[in-house]
Amino acid sequence: MAPSFQFPEFYSFPPFFTIQPNLTTREKQMGLWRELILSFHTSKKIKTLVAHDCPLWKNAEIGRELSRDDVKTVMNDFVKSGHGEWEDDTKTRCRILWRKPEQLASDIYAWAEANGYINSVCTVYELHSGEDVNGMSFEGADEELLRRALAILEDQGKCTMFKGETSSEDGIKFF
Repeated sequence: MAPSFQFPEFYSFPPFFTIQPNLTTREKQMGLWRELILSFHTSKKIKTLVAHDCPLWKNAEIGRELSRDDVKTVMNDFVKSGHGEWEDDTKTRCRILWRKPEQLASDIYAWAEANGYINSVCTVYELHSGEDVNGMSFEGADEELLRRALAILEDQGKCTMFKGETSSEDGIKFF
């Protein structure tokens, strides 16, 4: 069962659902939308946002919802910020980057240091779903995103990756 999500106070503010004309106000509003999208999807461990079918765009309690054009504005800002990537050319499906690859790389290495994995080996599966990663920012992360974070660590000389029989058995040795 997905965890319940506590909507922030600003979600009940009717003007939040209309893109603001004042540039300073709009920038703050876009920041709030980014925060909401990220916290909602991260808390529910949802990896993909379907742009036309996201429950965040409508608040029935106050009778407000974003227009189709405003959804595009919010989503384009979200992707531009680096927290999302379009999965298709029609911009209907967006991969949510719970954390940016550089942040995940840092988190993974800190975890490896704290848990004695330096000069040891673990599998991609263990990093994604192992008992040692409960509560970590990368627990249950999108495998492609996890691999991008590991590639960053590999480029930094902090790990090496090697092939297993299946992709989840691919190994990582941390240095």
